[in-house]
Amino acid sequence: MAGRFEIHRTADELYRLRLTDSDGNTVAVSPTFKSLNLLRDGIRAMRENAATGVVVDLRQ
Repeated sequence: MAGRFEIHRTADELYRLRLTDSDGNTVAVSPTFKSLNLLRDGIRAMRENAATGVVVDLRQ
């Protein structure tokens, strides 16, 4: 099973995205979004950029 994007509504009526892996572990949590449409745009952007994202090692 692939990971999944979980949409949550916060106590102050905003939306948050949680990305989980195939075992259900949280991989990433988004900042809050004011609307469901903005959150969906965030999911779309993550899907597009994750496949081509560059890994940057900032260790010194």
